[in-house]
Amino acid sequence: MSHDDQPGGRQPDGGPQYGQPAYGQPQYGQSPYEQPQYGHAPYGQAQPPYPYAYPPAPRTNVLAIVSLVSAFAVSIVAVITGHIALSQIKRTGEVGRGMALAGLIIGYVGIAFVALFFIVWLVLFFSVMSMPGYAGTPT
Repeated sequence: MSHDDQPGGRQPDGGPQYGQPAYGQPQYGQSPYEQPQYGHAPYGQAQPPYPYAYPPAPRTNVLAIVSLVSAFAVSIVAVITGHIALSQIKRTGEVGRGMALAGLIIGYVGIAFVALFFIVWLVLFFSVMSMPGYAGTPT
């Protein structure tokens, strides 16, 4: 039985084939202390900034988040911060355009509801006040 007949190309005693280093052993002419590890630079060499990693995710515009959150409480703040956020996103390339648009839309809808509520309240108030016999008007 030859060395090639053994599974994995091993010698009958289980060692590696002639000329091949065993697993984890230094290759010919290499010191065992100079073996580079995966993900690490050898001693004395510069480390890459992001070894084998993804680049950092783009930043989300803070005013877009403020616009969306404030749309449910103070609509005018949502509209103002939404417009500022859209201009900053266009200029800087940050993400968050959808949040800024959602804050703008919800903010404008909130302002419309407040205006509609105020108009309806005024109409009801003046209609009640103009009724005869109410609030001191002669009958």
